[in-house]
Formats: sequence, C-alpha cells, structure tokens
Amino acid sequence: MEIPFTKYLAKLQRTSTKFVRDMIHQIDWEHNRLIGIKGARGAGKTTLVLQYLKQMALPSGQTLYVSLDDLYFSAHRLYDLGETFVKTGGKLLVLDEVHRYANWSQEIKNLYDDFPNLRIVFTGSSIMHLERSKGDLSRRAVMYHLHGLSFREFLQIQDIVSWPAITLSDLLSGHMQLALDLTQTIKPLAHWNDYLQHGYYPYFLENKEVYAQKLTETIQLSLELDLPAVYGISYASVDKLKQLLVVLAESVPLKPNVSKLSETLNTSRALVVEYMHYLEELGVLMLLHRDSSGITRLQKPEKVYLSHPNLQYALHQSRPDMGTLRESFFLSQVQPLHKVEYTEKGDFKLDRQITIEVGGANKSRQQLVGLEDAYVAADGIEVGYGSKVPLWMFGMLY
Repeated sequence: MEIPFTKYLAKLQRTSTKFVRDMIHQIDWEHNRLIGIKGARGAGKTTLVLQYLKQMALPSGQTLYVSLDDLYFSAHRLYDLGETFVKTGGKLLVLDEVHRYANWSQEIKNLYDDFPNLRIVFTGSSIMHLERSKGDLSRRAVMYHLHGLSFREFLQIQDIVSWPAITLSDLLSGHMQLALDLTQTIKPLAHWNDYLQHGYYPYFLENKEVYAQKLTETIQLSLELDLPAVYGISYASVDKLKQLLVVLAESVPLKPNVSKLSETLNTSRALVVEYMHYLEELGVLMLLHRDSSGITRLQKPEKVYLSHPNLQYALHQSRPDMGTLRESFFLSQVQPLHKVEYTEKGDFKLDRQITIEVGGANKSRQQLVGLEDAYVAADGIEVGYGSKVPLWMFGMLY
C-alpha cells in the first residue's frame, strides 16, 4: 500500500485546480457508491478525478487514487488492494484506466458488494461497455461521459473569458441579445480558428506546435491498446482500422459506399460497418443515421464525419475544407447533449424536431423553405438575426 499512496500524493500535489470542467459539478458524487467516467484518451478524465480528490480534502488515508495500467498491478490484485485500503480506514477509492486491467469489472463488483461503506470511482476508455463486462456493473454503476473541450471551455481554460453555458432552447430563442451581451467582452471569432486547429483536448496547453502530432499518436494508442483490451480484436484488424481511417479522413463528410470500402480493405461489408462503429466509440468518427432509435452495429450510417475539427487538421493531407470544418464543429458542440440525426432537408436534425443548415455568413434559408423550427448556423458573423444564428454560439452549450 505504501507505493500506491506515495504515487497518489505526488500526483495530487501536482494537480492544479485553476480550471475545473463543469462536469465536476454535474456528477452526483455523494449519492452514488459506484461512479464511472468514460471518454476518449486526452479528454481529461485523470485530471478531473484528481481535482475532485483535491477539493474533497478528506483526512490522509481515507482516499486513494491508482491507475490500473501501473506496473504495481502486474504483481498485485486490485481486490487485495481495495480490501487492505478499507481495513486501514479507506473510504473513497478512485481507479483510473480500468480497461487496462484484465479482470477489472469482476473485482470492482466484488469490492462494491463486500464493502458497503466503500465508495468507488473508476475511469476508462470511451469504448467501455459495462453490460458486456464480466462483472456486469451496469445495474450498479452510474456512468458519465467526458467529452473534449467546448469552444466556451477553450476560452475559459486560457483565461480569455469565463461565460456560463447556454441551453439550446435559450440559444435559439434569444441568440441575438445573448450575442450582443457576450461580444461586449471579447471578439469570439478572433479565437475560433485556433479552436478548430487545436482546442478540443486540454493538452494543447502543453505545446500547440506538436498538438496535431500528439493527437495522431493518441489515436494510434487507442487503436493499438484500448481496442484489443476491450474487444480482444487482432492486430490484423487494427491494421484494417488504420487503413479505413486514412481513407475516411480524406473523404469526410461522405455517404459511405460500404461495398467499395470493403473492396479497398479486402474485407467483408459487415466488418467495414463494425470498424466504423469502433472508430465512433473511440471518439474519432461520428456516424449519422436517418433514425437513430434501435440502431444496431450492422446498419451502415447515412453519413460519416470526423468527430471534431482538430482531427481534420491532424489527419487530412491538405488544408481541410472550411465547409467540412464548420459541420464538424457544429456536431462536436451539439452531439454531447442532443440527439443528432441525418436529414434530407438541411444538414442535421436535432432531437427529432429542429433542423439546422450550416454555412457561411451569406448562407440563405433556401434549403429550409417550408420547414418549421429550422435555423441557419452561420459562420463569420458575431451577431445573428431571426433564424440565422452565429455558428460560434453553438460552442456555448456545455
């Protein structure tokens, strides 16, 4: 126990609470004994749980953070560590990178069942599925998903400005006055291109110059380590996934021709669709369906996007198309909170009722004629009018 505690205290000391994601206030830490936080690599899960521990300020020995990819667990069982922790007065155990430990779900379940006064928080990959895990924690754990930084958080983490989040209904109904109020503080469009290039993951603060390289390396790690750990897929399949990603990155947004993709990859149509779902779960792709209710892993999507604009710069061989960047930005800001589906009229359907067309400053409502509850999300404008909403304002939703 001495080694894990020593490492934990050192990490806690290095953890800054200068900027804290809103998610920390949205998680019901007090009323749930078992909490799970999943998200893509680099989203900030480790920082979030360490900040929570630092803010808790419980007496020494009552909290412990460990990462399950630590070499310590090559010679020690998680259950044994948890049992010893409880017997020495431990009350809150935080487990990071749980998907990297072979028997994590079963041992967490046993700890949860055997020690009713122990609270457990665990983090893992965005591809983690509790209902498929050996211990089936889905009936015990309350799960949260940590996404990348919104445009609002990107501004806040750099001390540029601190604005409150806005609900979609308030944005659509009162965007003009909101924009007038907000733009008295800063010029948001002066920072928007920076966000498109390197603002989605907090590690851009370390070095913007190598952000794209680190992003591609992070995706590689997710493909080579996380997918085999969770799904047990072969490295030959990982290579196929990499090939598919290269093809899609140069083509998105696209309506996928699964037959052509299967020929290119020399694999079956079913596997191509399965691979796209893997990439979506990893936070690399976003798959749009016409009706997302009851979607199975066998159904091909109507349209495929990279899941946030930073990926356009990191994975595209040439300068990304601005229209694609706009749509990717919109999706990345809205999808964490709202159901987004494919639609024939306009670009996106939100929550089955709101139609959005994304475009530049001069984008008209021509494609939305005859539709109720339809809006243009327009780039290049600070303040909108009527049903024309500034695109940057959708970055205020979380």
